[in-house]
Amino acid sequence: MAHPKRKTSKTRRDKRRTHYKAKAKKFVICPTTGESHLPHRAFWYEGKLYFKGKVVLEKETA
Repeated sequence: MAHPKRKTSKTRRDKRRTHYKAKAKKFVICPTTGESHLPHRAFWYEGKLYFKGKVVLEKETA
């Protein structure tokens, strides 16, 4: 049978297990529009791009 030559430290062991974090994506609600979106991301709402509750860009209509 195979045996480890050295003891695996708690830090090394726990680093291996960090990949099983959040399963579902967390959403936040914009205070300006009331729309749900991913945190720290810009999002489109009614032809406008919002970031941190402010209009960043407006979609051009021709």
